[in-house]
Order: sequence, then C-alpha cells, then structure tokens
Amino acid sequence: MRPSVRGVLLDDDERLVVFRRTVPGRRLYWSVPGGHVEPGDASLEHTLHRELLEELGAVVSAVTPLTTLSYAYQGAVKTQHVYGCRLVSMDPALRHGPEWDDPTRGVYEVERLRLDPAEITSRHLVPEALGAYLAEHITSLPRLIHRSK
Repeated sequence: MRPSVRGVLLDDDERLVVFRRTVPGRRLYWSVPGGHVEPGDASLEHTLHRELLEELGAVVSAVTPLTTLSYAYQGAVKTQHVYGCRLVSMDPALRHGPEWDDPTRGVYEVERLRLDPAEITSRHLVPEALGAYLAEHITSLPRLIHRSK
C-alpha cells in the first residue's frame, strides 16, 4: 500500500484547518488534508505541498515532521506521515484533482477548529489514529510548528 501524508495546518489565528466530509453512504467525518505519494513526487514533503495545493489551493511554510502513524486498513498496513505546517495563503480557485472532478466523492467543506481537545474528540475524525494523536497534542501544536521568519 502506498504511503500517504497528512498536513496538520495552522492558520494565523492558531486554528486547525480541517475538512468536514459528507460522502454518500458514509457517516459524517472530519479529516486533515493529505493524500498518497505519487510516482512523480520527489519526497514526502513534495507530496504534502502538492496535496495541499490540490485540496485547498494552499501554500504553506514551516513544514515540520510530527509523527508517523501505521494502522490496519483494508487487510494491509497503511502508513501516514504527518506534518505540521503554517498556512501562508489559500485560494479555493486553485483546487484541482479527483476530489473536485468527481461528485461521487462527496463534499469537502473547510472548517477551522480551536486548538482544544474537545474540538477533536467531539468529531468523528479519520483516520482514527490521527484523531487520537491530535486529541493528545492539539494544544502543543503552536509550539511544535514554529512560525517562519
């Protein structure tokens, strides 16, 4: 199974940028942006920048490795490399890719959450391993993800 990356993205107001996902036939859930490593990606960090641009139209700075999560998924082990980063800009007009081209993939609504454990634990955040990591570390994120100078 191809590895993937996730971006724990903080805005200027120290809020976490997430997707509220409404997918036909699935329970409502939240997720942070990210995706699979593609053959043309030069590095995990390159994958992160590409995915954030595709999904949010976002440019980020202060990319910081936070953790690597591995968990059972569809009979295999899925590995996700989680990076913290700071939002520099976000232009929804720049979003592109299968998320936006295929309406059967559901709705991606951007929300911004306060850095409070209850903001995470009160939502069905997937993958669950990431939700557990965020619930434990949410208040530490501003210290872990330094601002660019």
